[in-house]
Amino acid sequence: MASPRISAAESRIMEALWARSPQSADEIVALVGAAQNWGEATVKTLINRLLKKKALASERTAGRAAYRPLVSRPDYVTGESQGLLDRLFGGELAPLVAHYARHRPLSPQEVAELKRLIQELDDED
Repeated sequence: MASPRISAAESRIMEALWARSPQSADEIVALVGAAQNWGEATVKTLINRLLKKKALASERTAGRAAYRPLVSRPDYVTGESQGLLDRLFGGELAPLVAHYARHRPLSPQEVAELKRLIQELDDED
């Protein structure tokens, strides 16, 4: 099953829950709301959107709702990365790397890492 589309604002809620879960709405408001300058209503709206998208689950504990992610961070990152490749580079990885190499100098460590990854892929063939 494909991961649901998570907006940039919703991803702030998810990041908090990937770091520690379950958390109550009040805990999420205290953590994310303050950092983003969002009020309680904004955070709760984002939580409700994520519940509707089935990105979060709600569990009752001691009479309070506690939230936990249903989408793993690695699955989210994979979906977002593929979406970026599809939208901007026709699904191709090489043009993405070429774009960054032309517009932002690669450090020697980045070049070495890319070479290592390419060598690993060659070794798998």
